[in-house]
Amino acid sequence: MNITLSAPEELVEQAREVARQQGTSLNALIRRYLEDLTGSRDQNVAEQFEDLWRSRSGHSGGWTFDREEIYADRFNA
Repeated sequence: MNITLSAPEELVEQAREVARQQGTSLNALIRRYLEDLTGSRDQNVAEQFEDLWRSRSGHSGGWTFDREEIYADRFNA
């Protein structure tokens, strides 16, 4: 499964440098972090996401994404 993240360019470059120093990729570092976070070293996190994805219908029931509505609660609090 592919995931899109937003992060400052400088942060990503620093993380890539850490990955290079460890002889791995940024993707592998992030995957390892997710595995550690969820305690799922036995089952690969990507496999868990795949299982979740397959178990859902993927239909929104007509709901559409509205960024202003989603963030309204955060900014009006």
